Amino acid sequence: MKFPDSTVQTRYDSPLGPIILAAASKELVGLWFDGQRHQPDSAGWPVANDHPVLQQAQAQLADYFAGRRTTFDLPLGLDGGTRFQQDVWRALLKIPSGATRSYGALSAAIGKPTAVRAVGAAVGRNPLSIIVPCHRVIGATGALTGYAGGIERKIALLQLEGATFQHPPA
Repeated sequence: MKFPDSTVQTRYDSPLGPIILAAASKELVGLWFDGQRHQPDSAGWPVANDHPVLQQAQAQLADYFAGRRTTFDLPLGLDGGTRFQQDVWRALLKIPSGATRSYGALSAAIGKPTAVRAVGAAVGRNPLSIIVPCHRVIGATGALTGYAGGIERKIALLQLEGATFQHPPA
């Protein structure tokens, strides 16, 4: 994943833990739970708490976690991934709140029905967790699979949205 030289960041304290938000120019380019898998090194990105896109993202996330928002209306920069990754991430945007899709269904949706593993890898590298709803992708049987932000967060996000899924064994 490549990020523009103009990338800036801020921190948002969500109910599920600290989130790093990143923007470049007039687009949101990143949202990661602090310490999640595939999180880029943001040490060189300046903090810009007053960046309009970052402020808008924080406000919409607050509404989402409060149950007042089910969709996001933010300018997104997804062009740092490969063409294939971008196709997968755009397909994720079509999964409505409260719904889930299997990796196989997502593969079919992008016209690559045999690319299930590659789709899974692209989902795992989604740079805009929550906003680009990778947490809505589950196994073919309805069981939860991995989530770069942690399975507990995936469960919490799906419960917040009222989605149906199989809880992992205790």
